[in-house]
Amino acid sequence: MYMADSVFQLIDQEEVRQREMIGLIPSENHFSPRVAQVLSSCLSSKYAEGYAGRRYYEGNQVVDEIENLAIDRVKELFGVPFVNVQAHSGSPANTVIQFALLEPGETLMGLQLGAGGHLTHGHPNVTFSGRYFNSVQYGLNAHARIDFDAMLALAKEHKPKVIIAGTTSYPFSLDFAHFRAVADAVGAWLVADISHITALVLAGEHPSPVPYADVIMSTTHKTFRGPRGAIILITERGLARDSKLGNKINAAVIPGLQGGPHLATVAGIAVAAAEAMQPSFQRYARQIRQNADTLALSMQQNGLKLVGDGTENHLMVVDFTPYSDGLGTQVAYALDVAGIYANRNAIPNEPCSPFYPSGLRVGTPMVTTRGMKEAEMNAIGRWIAAVTEHVKQATLPTDTKARPAFIKAFREQATNDGELLRIRAEVKALAMQFPLFADDIAQIG
Repeated sequence: MYMADSVFQLIDQEEVRQREMIGLIPSENHFSPRVAQVLSSCLSSKYAEGYAGRRYYEGNQVVDEIENLAIDRVKELFGVPFVNVQAHSGSPANTVIQFALLEPGETLMGLQLGAGGHLTHGHPNVTFSGRYFNSVQYGLNAHARIDFDAMLALAKEHKPKVIIAGTTSYPFSLDFAHFRAVADAVGAWLVADISHITALVLAGEHPSPVPYADVIMSTTHKTFRGPRGAIILITERGLARDSKLGNKINAAVIPGLQGGPHLATVAGIAVAAAEAMQPSFQRYARQIRQNADTLALSMQQNGLKLVGDGTENHLMVVDFTPYSDGLGTQVAYALDVAGIYANRNAIPNEPCSPFYPSGLRVGTPMVTTRGMKEAEMNAIGRWIAAVTEHVKQATLPTDTKARPAFIKAFREQATNDGELLRIRAEVKALAMQFPLFADDIAQIG
């Protein structure tokens, strides 16, 4: 009983933290009370290894209907003929796709991590995708945009079997037609990882990969505002190339890489998909873009430099090299003390270690879900600039061995910094005006 009480006390503390602070991590969001209700339901205690109508366990008559409902709704949302809703999250879903399309040692092409790509897109040495496959990584041009000419040259040289179009810290739109052209030039499968931009795609605020990609993956807990899970889609193009591709994806999930699905998550995806069909979701997605543009402009007007000079989606990356290299960790922690949480992030051609990067990744999905609009984005931009100005002298030591002690001392000092605590009071006053989920559609559109 004591342990259970302690857990609930900690949960209460976390809820207070979220309510009193402003969250700008682009990969986080709040889901609706309806999704929350599903996640705490009796579905969490049911095991359903296999697929609807083909389970290894009995007693799945009801959950079969739930999974089929989730699949049908996602099919309708995206206009695709095949959907799998069982992957536990984004990284396992990317693993599934690669397991289905590639044999060990075959060539995979994805965006470099330092250029805004994801670990599971073939980052060498430290991930399965870079260790079990021959990974070739494409990068950016001088304008911080994907260099398609260099990418095509790499593709012709290495002949990848799979090309991934997807990012995690790239502030521009993805040109799926251009990706398709490169894939066609070498006969590669094109996989679109749209985990970050799903809501923008559904609302027409970002080009859709459906006409161009063979396979599409999205997490369901970012802009989609669902539970922590993932969906794998196969397009008409993908099935035309291989009519058995759906069976291969299903088999890669189970028995390939997973056991039974998380049924509460599957049901939560069904609920989130229904919510995404509503006009309010379209307005929410449009507001994400408006808020991103406003926040970007506010930061720039207050003296901050952005990678690529702006944003075309839901996120932006602040470049602190005009102040000093390796300032991202210090600014991220100082902002947290000041009531705003984002994440340190490498910038293109990062001059320092990724553990002590020179950038900050910020995004607008979570604040938009809370009902914040342009006026709040202007205030947030001013606060980010003020915190940066306040800590800009906290230059990272050139001696790499001295950095851990330096950051530890910085954190201890920042925790009690009067200026940061003053800003925190202002941030709290604003944040407490907004619920975690603005269920009133008037608040989000």
